[in-house]
Amino acid sequence: MSTIASSKDAMAQARLRMEKAVEDFRKELAGMRTGRANVTLLDHVRVDYHGTSMPVNQLGSLSVPEPTMIVISPWDPGAVPLIDKAIRTSDLGLNPTNDGKIVRVPIPSLTEERRKDMPKSAARTWSSIFTKFLRIIVPRCATSAATSRKRSKNSRKKKR
Repeated sequence: MSTIASSKDAMAQARLRMEKAVEDFRKELAGMRTGRANVTLLDHVRVDYHGTSMPVNQLGSLSVPEPTMIVISPWDPGAVPLIDKAIRTSDLGLNPTNDGKIVRVPIPSLTEERRKDMPKSAARTWSSIFTKFLRIIVPRCATSAATSRKRSKNSRKKKR
């Protein structure tokens, strides 16, 4: 009886961890540059603001007024050059402009080379998440199931 309950717990834990891995993959895909403006594109960009590394979305409001433009309106105008620099130095290949109050990030259309590289990049992302899944989540679930089997065997021996 306890084996069934604990194996159900192990399966529930495994399911939660698998769903987390799929959600991580979705987040990574959302951050890929596709030629259309999307505020999630800047989720991985961090700004060194007063000695603290902060995400861009915590320094101001982000909006998409046009399909190929992201506009960042910082709450502190002094953060404009820091945001500009952080986006330039990120690996996204974007070239923001600012007018002292607002940072505008034009999203260029995809080149043929970038279009061909996108499936490869998605595959690398999936591979890294799947490897993490196989190396961390599966062994933990197997260990949890093995532990529950040992406990049930021990409880049966004690009853005899």
